[in-house]
This record gives sequence, C-alpha cells and structure tokens, in this order.
Amino acid sequence: MFAIDHLILLAAALLLVGTISSKLSSRLGLPVLVLFVAIGMLAGENGVGRIDFDNYVVAHAIGTVALALILFDGGLQTRTRALRAVWKPAMLLATVGVLVTAAITGAAAAAVLKLPLTVGLLLGSIVASTDAAAVFSVLRLQGLHLSERVAATLEIESGSNDPMAIFLTIGLLEWLGGQLTSGLGAVALFVTQMGVGGGVGLAAGWLAVRLINRIQLSASGLYPVLAGACGLVAFGGAATLGGSGFLAIYVAGIVVGNSRMVFQRGVFLFMDGVAWISQIAMFVMLGLLSTPTELVSVTPPALVVAAVLMFIARPLAIMPLLLPFRFSLREQLLIAWGGLKGAVPIIVATFPLMFGHPDGRLLFNVVFFVVLISATLQGGTLAMLARALGLQQPEAPTPAAAALEILALKQIDAEILDVAVGPGSPVAGRTVAQLHLPEGTLVALVARGDTLLAPRGSTGVRVGDHLFVIARTDLRDEIAGTLQISD
Repeated sequence: MFAIDHLILLAAALLLVGTISSKLSSRLGLPVLVLFVAIGMLAGENGVGRIDFDNYVVAHAIGTVALALILFDGGLQTRTRALRAVWKPAMLLATVGVLVTAAITGAAAAAVLKLPLTVGLLLGSIVASTDAAAVFSVLRLQGLHLSERVAATLEIESGSNDPMAIFLTIGLLEWLGGQLTSGLGAVALFVTQMGVGGGVGLAAGWLAVRLINRIQLSASGLYPVLAGACGLVAFGGAATLGGSGFLAIYVAGIVVGNSRMVFQRGVFLFMDGVAWISQIAMFVMLGLLSTPTELVSVTPPALVVAAVLMFIARPLAIMPLLLPFRFSLREQLLIAWGGLKGAVPIIVATFPLMFGHPDGRLLFNVVFFVVLISATLQGGTLAMLARALGLQQPEAPTPAAAALEILALKQIDAEILDVAVGPGSPVAGRTVAQLHLPEGTLVALVARGDTLLAPRGSTGVRVGDHLFVIARTDLRDEIAGTLQISD
C-alpha cells in the first residue's frame, strides 16, 4: 500500500469526525471551531493519534488558503444593504479598534511575560483581530438572531480586520529585523496593503460576474468552480502587487454575492461547502500543530493576557468608537464580547517562527492558549449574553424566497423561487389570486406536506406551504417584498 493511501484514510477520518462533531456544537454550547481544534489535539503527538506535525510553513500555506476561501464565502453572504448601514463603524473597529486593542494587550503581555515592549506589542498585534470563521459559525450555526445592525457590524468587522492585524505583525517583525526603519515606511506599507487589496477586490469581483454571465461552459457544475477560482485570483493578484489578499478576496466576494449572475444559488451552496471543509481542515491542522504539554507551562501568563484582551483591551478599544453611531450601551457590550478569536491569530502566530524570531515558539503557545480561551468563553456565552441583554431576536416569520435556477436553460433570464410560508406570515390565509404578484410571474406549484398541488386562483395558502413561483431574475426582490407585506 502506498503512503498516500494511509494519508487519504487519515484525512477522511479526521474530516468525518470533524463534520459529525459539528452536531454537538449547539448542544454543548461551544463554538464548532473549539471542537475541531480539540480533535486535532487528540490526534496530535500528545494525544491518542500520535501524529507528529510541526511544519509551520505547510500549516501557514494550508491555513492561508482555507482562510481565503472562508472569507470569500463570508463576502458572498454579506448584503450591500447591511454594508451601507454599518460600514463606517465597522471600518473604524477594523482599523483603529485593532490598533488600540493591540497596544493595550501588547503592553500587558510585555509586563506579564517579561518581554521587551516591542515583542509584547507583536503578540498584541497577533491577537488583536476578530476571526471571521469564528464569528460566522457562532452567529449562523448556533442560530443567534441579532438585529441587522449589530450582526452586520460584527460580521463585517471580522471579515475586514485581518489585514490590519497582519500589517501590524509584519511591520513589527520587519522593524525588529531592521528591514523597516521609519514611520513613513510603515504608513506606505499600510496604504499599499489596504489600497491595493480593496482595488483588486473590486476589480476582480466585477470581472468575475461578467465572466460567469458570458462564458458558456459545458457543465453547470463548473460555474461554482469558476467563481471560487476568481476569488483566489483576487487574493493572489492583490498579494503579488503588495496588497492584502485577505481584503481583496473578501471584497470580491461581496461584489459577486450582490450581483445578478447565472447559477447563483449553486455558487452559494458550493462555496458554503468549501468554506466548511476549509474550517474543518484548518482547525484540525492547527490542533495537530499545537503541543499540549507546552501549553501547560504558559497557562498562568496566558490566562492574564486573555483576561486583559477580553475584559479590558477589547471594550476600551471599541466602545468609544461606537458612541458617535448611537449604539446603545447594551449593543456596545455585546459587540465588545463578540470579538471572538480563531484561526487567524494562530496562523499569524506562525509568522515569527518563519521569520526566525527567538521568542517565536513562546508567542505561538501563548496565542494558541488565548484563542482557545476566547473561543470557548466568549463563543460559548455570546448567545446567553444576547438574551440577558434583551438583544436576541426571534427568527423572522416572513416568507423566504430562495432561488432555484433553471439549469437547463442558461440563456433564459428566469428563476424558480421557493417561497416558504412561515408562522405568522401575512401570506397565510390568502388565496393565490390575492397575492398580487408582479405581472409576468406564475405560481406553478404548491408543496403542502407530502402533497403537490396545481394551484388555481382560489387555492388557499397555508402555514408550512412552499410556493414555487416562476419569474424573471430581476423580479426576485420585488416578489419577496410583495409576499411579506400585509394588508
């Protein structure tokens, strides 16, 4: 048997266990990433699996690709309406908030770990950003329904603040290594990272939509692959030009996700699956990379650093920035507590090791411990805090319109909309004729339990029904809005 056969079996087993373990996330009240990391640690050199993995270069490479795909999926699911509503506070949190968090945490880390201030600031920079994968999984997998403004602020901040943390980390490493010698050089590096990353992301997203809509591929299943490839082109192009690849692929995802294109539903489902595979692979790998016996030795100082980060640095950094935007005190507290840490700090913590920094291993172990504490404590109690603050909202009962593309007829600008009639929906109790749908649309089918009905104008609509409406793609939002308006 070849070595690759064993590797395939091992990878498949870890992926299988990781996927099944996600079922336990909501029951145990833990973010799914903690379970994935735990699986990796159990499979590692100090666990039952005895897998010896300490290749930081490979870990950084796999983690970078996985995080890029997760951010692309997060961008696809970010609506421009939410972005327009919160982009100002979210961008402040993603830049100034990260900087202040890094400074406070770094000063505390230097004192606790007895490190030079610059090295302490390096550690603070590594753990300063929130993690998109962690925030997305907690908000979506655990069914945490917040107001659109609060949820959008958390998601957009987490999706866009990685470049700032990476910039601070690389800038400090280059400063310590003598490659960066002036403040002007740091400013130029920041402007290049953000400007090139944002510009390439916008351009790549715009080109991706036009390419997907115009090209005639031989199989419909290739369109999601094409979309994912365009996202990776945005990442690689921006990084090659000296910009932030993470910002570029997130922006490209936002552009693609908010544009009209063929097989859009298929692209969303495909990228959602890819993002989940990426999360499982990344967190399990990071668990393998850790050495639990080394974590024990850094437990006392790492606990202090984690406490300063969660209870002092994060609130002091972000709450004043939210005041001008009229967030209530309860909303500020929830956003402060929602600054979950995840894979990004652990991946960034491999930078000092690759730069050959003498304290690299210490920094990695402390960062790993801080991430576990943050993900477990903050992620596990975020829903509880939202309920205690009165910010948990019930799931919207209004009908949801999901698009089902007509795959065999790409050239026809039409979709089948699956409209689910939920409890309390104003649609329930009406007849099909009373739905007042736009001209040119047709209710083709009603699914009721195990029965399919060919509707007439007099057919009544009940809670639990699914209405399958054929319409032009440009009418989707109008139809969804019409079905959610009561008399």
